[in-house]
Amino acid sequence: MTLEDVRIGGSRIVLEPHNCFACGSLNVHGLHLELHAGGDRCWTELELDSRFEGWEGIAHGGIVCTILDEVMAWALVDHDVWGVTARMHVDFKRPVPIGRPIRGEGRVRETKRRVIYAEGVIVDAVDGTELARAEATFVGAPEARKQELKERYGFRLEADSAATPGRVANLATAGSER
Repeated sequence: MTLEDVRIGGSRIVLEPHNCFACGSLNVHGLHLELHAGGDRCWTELELDSRFEGWEGIAHGGIVCTILDEVMAWALVDHDVWGVTARMHVDFKRPVPIGRPIRGEGRVRETKRRVIYAEGVIVDAVDGTELARAEATFVGAPEARKQELKERYGFRLEADSAATPGRVANLATAGSER
């Protein structure tokens, strides 16, 4: 996998407290992902603890899918689209370790009216090893519903202190070296 040192300008996604398993702060069993967006991308960095374990020391595949779905869905922010997942395909490349930093990143690949195609990757945040890769199709909500959701969740973007130089997965080239 190829990694590149880049500066991704972006913003932290800020939402009112809500119960979403992935990004909500109220769900005591949830992931509580801190999401960042910018440049058709969304990313998060985290360490999964043992409550998300499948086999010993390895994250459950459903949790891996949840992270990928979330970063791909929030990548739509730069297109001012709020959408739902219509289809998702995941390739599990290597076990996702419990207790080790990982990075999930999603990006918009193509838009066609209300249909958006995205791709995502989870990498080991320490050495850049690709752990999982996904492609998904999203359907954008109608304008009235999008506005309703933005208001309900108090959606806003704030300056992102995490947008600093670093090792970031390059989705265009990730996985091309095997």
